[in-house]
Amino acid sequence: MTDNAGNGEGRGRAFFSEPDTAGLMHRAFTRALGFDRADMDRPMIGILNTFSEMNNCHAHFPELVDAVKRGVWQAGGFPLEFPTISLGEIYLTPTSMLWRNLAAMDTEEMIRGNPMDGVVALCGCDKTTPAALMGIASADVPAILVSGGPMLNGHWRGQTLGACTDCRRLTTEYRAGNLDDGEYMEVEENLVRSRGHCMVMGTASTMNSLTEALGISLPGNGAVPAADSRRILLAENAGRRIVELAAEGVRPSRILTREALENAVTLLCALGGSTNAVVHLPALAGRLGIDLPLDLFDQISRRTPLLANVRPSGAYQMEDLFYAGGISAVLRELLPLLHGDAATVTGKTLAENVAASGIVDADVIRAHDSPLKAEGGLAIVRGNLAPSGAVIKHAAASPELMRHRGRALVFNGIADLQARIDDPALDVEPGDIMVLQNAGPVGGPGMPEVGNLPIPRNLLRQGVRDMVRISDARMSGTAFGTIVLHVAPEAAVGGPLALVRSGDEIELDVPGRRLHLNVSEEELSRRRAVWRPPEPVYGRGYGRLFLEHVLQAPQGLDFDFLLGRDPVETMAQPKY
Repeated sequence: MTDNAGNGEGRGRAFFSEPDTAGLMHRAFTRALGFDRADMDRPMIGILNTFSEMNNCHAHFPELVDAVKRGVWQAGGFPLEFPTISLGEIYLTPTSMLWRNLAAMDTEEMIRGNPMDGVVALCGCDKTTPAALMGIASADVPAILVSGGPMLNGHWRGQTLGACTDCRRLTTEYRAGNLDDGEYMEVEENLVRSRGHCMVMGTASTMNSLTEALGISLPGNGAVPAADSRRILLAENAGRRIVELAAEGVRPSRILTREALENAVTLLCALGGSTNAVVHLPALAGRLGIDLPLDLFDQISRRTPLLANVRPSGAYQMEDLFYAGGISAVLRELLPLLHGDAATVTGKTLAENVAASGIVDADVIRAHDSPLKAEGGLAIVRGNLAPSGAVIKHAAASPELMRHRGRALVFNGIADLQARIDDPALDVEPGDIMVLQNAGPVGGPGMPEVGNLPIPRNLLRQGVRDMVRISDARMSGTAFGTIVLHVAPEAAVGGPLALVRSGDEIELDVPGRRLHLNVSEEELSRRRAVWRPPEPVYGRGYGRLFLEHVLQAPQGLDFDFLLGRDPVETMAQPKY
């Protein structure tokens, strides 16, 4: 599908050539920016900038904007930067996920409302990339994504540190009394030593790597470090290429197909990527009108080997993955399992994009015939406790807990968890299963990343470092442990998780893909009859909109009224 592309009548030119007062105003006000008619006669390229000083991962975006602009000018385009809201994991409370849909709406409406012929979206931190993907898919104007790239490795006392896998690991040791205050401060000083997003295979690294499999970014988007000059060149190349895409009229709907989504799921499994992708990819699929069920993730994971030896599922980090060959090398190893003929924004197929790549370090990126594990990093489990499914990153879990029965220790919300977790009188044993309720899309609200429940302090002192933990929450892709997440339906809407009581027996069987609550149906019916939903957290504003329209985890937490796409055809001009 094209939008008057290639015939001199793109959205930008149409905007500036409007007759009478409208055209005069458009040109005159643009001249106030320092541009003339020669500039206005070029394809207009929007540069979506999610820079914010409250999003440390995006601190270097002004430099990337300048690089994109250079590329656009070089290719004969007219670049204009515009902002959308910036979702940083560190500053936002209660969770950046609460505003992912708002950012997607902001992205879509700014693309739709402004007369751009193409857009380069700058993203990076966890929710900015899926928000950009969702907005771009619905507006369907030619687009390329450029991420800010991962941080450089941290270093401390001979250890390579990764944010925020080691935030959790070393905080656990601090809580256990194995690190003193001075050592803990040294960790703080050495953990984050450059610009960029988290340098392990967390959600940011996962989603930005998946854009290469989706074909919506240039090769290198996933792993080139933020501090590497090649990240600047990547942004400049994206600026040049978007002008060509706009002229060719190549829309995201030509790129983001079912085959592209299946390629992304395959790469996700081979990377041992974040469980958050199991929320974001179905949300993207919903914008494209494509069904992406949880069972497909499980089917693909079973047939896909784990190739990336990257934390938290492996030993290395994104900087090492880049030196070892990057995402292109992983994709080349996966080609027998991929739709290699899928289209990409380069104008080449996925297979053509990665044809010249190769593995440089076989310990960081494994060959497909000598993987870290025969199966991918994720599994979908079901049962009477999760009839609509739940997810576990078993590649980052304890093998001895993959089949486990235990007594439930239930926390009925985040406040309850925080109040009791370190109580010396807490009745908990190493074999128990910790359960957190009311932390899902509605209950959280926003499904915060609290699913990696902390080990109780009295067990830490006994040397316990992992337990089975179950919730309707998410967890950071940087986290690790035997953690069952995204239990659906969630507790706050009456899912079976709401009916669990401390002392109940729960059975987890990851190889059998089973999650079962060993309580009779008669007893569950009695509990269901007296269950009442929690009071809504928000009574007005965006929070109320979220609670009234958010979908459950298997549907990606998008809003019910945002499903599908509405491609921009022509620019609707105001009448003066």
